[in-house]
Amino acid sequence: MSKPASSGIQTSTDGQAFIPSSRRADGTTRKEIKIRPGYKPPEDVETYKSRSAEGWRSKGGRGVPGADDADTEQHEADGKSKNAKRREAARRKKEAEGQQGVDEAEAALGEMQLQTGQNENENEQEAERQKRIRNQVKKLRAVKELGTRRAAGEKLSADQLIKIAKEQEIVRDLLKLNYEGPELDQAPGPAIVEKRPD
Repeated sequence: MSKPASSGIQTSTDGQAFIPSSRRADGTTRKEIKIRPGYKPPEDVETYKSRSAEGWRSKGGRGVPGADDADTEQHEADGKSKNAKRREAARRKKEAEGQQGVDEAEAALGEMQLQTGQNENENEQEAERQKRIRNQVKKLRAVKELGTRRAAGEKLSADQLIKIAKEQEIVRDLLKLNYEGPELDQAPGPAIVEKRPD
């Protein structure tokens, strides 16, 4: 038998090609498969690689043939005319001055962004506070509705009674958030011991 190809096809001593039997993951056995003479699977077919294509692929990283990378800039500077050298010096000077202006503008922009960042942070905190207030007011309204239903004589479930018991906690949370809406003034039940923070 010969060495198996990448497709797994082997040849027996009498020249017959076959894929040998193998064992599946579940423990069952695959049968040996005979291959017709002359068949070459796609995995075993070698792709044609021309010399020029290989040359272009390997050429990409080397740069320009015969050029020295370090000396290129020096030769360009030597080959320039006097006026070209003056223009380049003026351009460099202008870039340096422009860079100073850019640095100053970036510093001013950084200060403005810092101030707006603080304002945005304050805005985010205020938005979060307003969101929590809305949530607590919604809960307080639901508790008050359950209280009126209970006062009307309706039977409430255990969960609803627990909600009614949490009314003082909800009012306390609203006071902590400095909420002074009409919902707090109408709060039925026992009086609130805590005072509003000033």
